[in-house]
Amino acid sequence: MVERSGAHIVIDNLVAHGVDRIFQVPGESFLAVLDALHDRNDIRIITCRHEAGAANMAEATGKITGRPGVCFVTRGPGSGHAAVAVQTAFQDSTPMILFVGQVGLADLGREAFQEVDLHAMFGWTAKFAGNIPSVERIPEYIGRAFSLAQSGRPGPVVLGLPEEIQEQQADVADSAPALVAEPSPSPEERVRLARLLAEAKRPLMIVGGSRWTQEACDQAVAFAERHGIPVAVTFRRQDHFDNSSVCYIGDLAFALDPGLAQTFREADCILAVGTRLGDLASGGYGLLGIPSPGKTLIHVYPEPGELGRVFRPDLAIAASPVSLCNALAAFDIDEASFDSTWLEAARARYLASIEPVSVVGDIDMRAVIATLEMRLGVAGVITSDAGNFAQWAQRFFPFRKLGTQIAPRSGAMGYGVPSAIAAKLLHPDQPVVGLIGDGGFLMSSSELATAVQHGVAPVLIVFNNGIFGTIRAHQERRFPGRVVGTDLRNPDFSAVASAFGAWSARVSRTEQFAGALDQALAAGRAAVIEIMLDPEAISVGRSLSQIREAAIAGRTGKPA
Repeated sequence: MVERSGAHIVIDNLVAHGVDRIFQVPGESFLAVLDALHDRNDIRIITCRHEAGAANMAEATGKITGRPGVCFVTRGPGSGHAAVAVQTAFQDSTPMILFVGQVGLADLGREAFQEVDLHAMFGWTAKFAGNIPSVERIPEYIGRAFSLAQSGRPGPVVLGLPEEIQEQQADVADSAPALVAEPSPSPEERVRLARLLAEAKRPLMIVGGSRWTQEACDQAVAFAERHGIPVAVTFRRQDHFDNSSVCYIGDLAFALDPGLAQTFREADCILAVGTRLGDLASGGYGLLGIPSPGKTLIHVYPEPGELGRVFRPDLAIAASPVSLCNALAAFDIDEASFDSTWLEAARARYLASIEPVSVVGDIDMRAVIATLEMRLGVAGVITSDAGNFAQWAQRFFPFRKLGTQIAPRSGAMGYGVPSAIAAKLLHPDQPVVGLIGDGGFLMSSSELATAVQHGVAPVLIVFNNGIFGTIRAHQERRFPGRVVGTDLRNPDFSAVASAFGAWSARVSRTEQFAGALDQALAAGRAAVIEIMLDPEAISVGRSLSQIREAAIAGRTGKPA
């Protein structure tokens, strides 16, 4: 061992854990770390324009790879800007590590310039948040961060780097790569699982959460098809189960399809794998009784503390999706008691939900999604911001492989542009398309400069309807006709994109989209397609006027 500065110890330990890129917005609080990166060619530095963008890129990296994405920000304002991405990583169960340049150890607690109490700020939304107390303990804390971020229920870790420990010298050894335990079902739990499924007449499997691999996804499909069990996925986890499978029956999301809700209610046994069974996965906690679900519940989750937290299961198994699906591949169940029409009926309801819908305005969103399907193929990646526009891809795009849908389950806007950049960095030879609303685009459009600067070429599709669409829809449901605070006056997004150095086009009719997409995919640089969307086309099921009329009818008692 030789003496190294704390900053060099930080970078060496990141490399030891397999990190090959970091996302950052520079700050004077971690200048020594930046200096330690000056002569390195084994870590790529992605300099971003806003800490929220940098942190969202790190979160998306963790979501795609299953390994912690890494971000560096300065204290106070930098950590505050990054907080949204940390909360997304927490709710989405994504491994992520946020390093925050911190004031000196001697000044902690004095409210020094831009000082932030990391534990107070991130204590609820991070698996650990605190300052590294000495240069000698840097490897220990970084090793712990990588282990915590990936273990049990994955999530974010926030580490403060006090200024002086970045420059102090020490001759400590680097930490070894983190070993992540793979909790598995016991032999007794496997027997009980098989017995409970065999006793069911109408079993339903629910797939969600993180810690999946493509092999585990394939094993889940094979198991479901072998036994004729319908499978639903949780919000924005469609890529966890091949949508072309005869067992796939849709996603448990906002605007839950009534047919899927019916299937959920009629099921007499739920096998939930990898999902916490939160509010969206349970229809706002309304599809299962609390605490007794009212039907057999087999809950499989890698974090024991989540089992029984809301719903009391008949069988709780602390296991990862990988180990559970490996177990499912190794045994058969006797499905003699299954209702022979159960899967067929559930699948028929799903197929009815993806039939073409009526078109409002000059853009047929169903046709837009069909074009994306043809151009992207099985391996193309779709990232998405939060917003009503995303319903179309969630309902109609047939995801086939893990890692091809990257979106915030937390519902945070501003995610679409950074996540598309992160995905394209990881998959430079695959098409990556980001779907973004006009509201969300202006929350992170500055990261177009990041894409251009670093030669990253995602295609960003901006749906411009001149409103905060999701909030307007809620507004019309609760206060019909009383519109306030949700209208937007937008710039020319295609012109904005051109000013950044991106390829751009504006589409106002359906037939223009395919050609624009082909040119964008072939542009060899970041590209933006602005789609002029009628605000009436607010959702898959209803127009904005229909939502308003239904709300008025509900208040007056008159038919809509």
